[in-house]
Amino acid sequence: MSSLAGKTLFITGASRGIGLAIAVRAAQDGANVAIAAKSSVPNPKLPGTIFSAAQEVEAAGGKALPIKCDIREEDEVEAAVAATVERFGGIDILVNNASAIWLAGLADTPMKRFDLMQQVNARGSFLCAQACLPHLLKSANPHILTLAPPPSLDPKWWAPHTGYTLAKMGMSFVTLGLAGELGSKGVAVNALWPRTIIATDALNMIPGVPIDRCRKPTIVADAAHAVLTREAKGFSGHFLIDEDVLHEAGVTDLTWYAMDASQPPLPDLFLD
Repeated sequence: MSSLAGKTLFITGASRGIGLAIAVRAAQDGANVAIAAKSSVPNPKLPGTIFSAAQEVEAAGGKALPIKCDIREEDEVEAAVAATVERFGGIDILVNNASAIWLAGLADTPMKRFDLMQQVNARGSFLCAQACLPHLLKSANPHILTLAPPPSLDPKWWAPHTGYTLAKMGMSFVTLGLAGELGSKGVAVNALWPRTIIATDALNMIPGVPIDRCRKPTIVADAAHAVLTREAKGFSGHFLIDEDVLHEAGVTDLTWYAMDASQPPLPDLFLD
């Protein structure tokens, strides 16, 4: 399978950034996309809403369903999944993209931020998988793809920001567990992570990151497309890197993904 035409994707955090890029790439095939995110009104600091994202999806050739959804809330997730199934008839793919970040150490991490990261990242991914599962099991080629890094216990990734690393690795371990549980049922459960830092609007809120040394979200979207068009059966438990996925798919020139091709890209967190 090389196309997502007619497939239904439920993507969390798809109002902007990597989630939106994955949605638009799927839409180019003619996919149906449920855009599940909290952003329903414009924010001057973070452009993009579920409605503007829906417009981009439909302009790209897909069908969109914008849904205001906080993935920390079980009833909102269940309602969002039900609305998706009512509109499109089922769910073939879950993309766990929504994530909260706070890059600070112990003394500088308010418990409110700590709790937010744990609730959105690991718990949110688990909850969305749980809600989507009955519908994924009815799909001919079901996938769960989570934006999470390869699991690591190296202290160098934990010491600078234990709270965030715990939350992000929580998504990785949810992926590991669900791959073991659901792989035998024909559901592909995998993770995808960028080799380099990606230029998203959220990145602008982190001071000191040179945007010209980042790559565009489209590199992750193209890699996700390559993953999600694979046969699901027998393809679980992989922690994939965008570069590697694209190289395997025959893409050798990655320079056009660069914000500035003359600058060396910055490696992302959690990768040696």
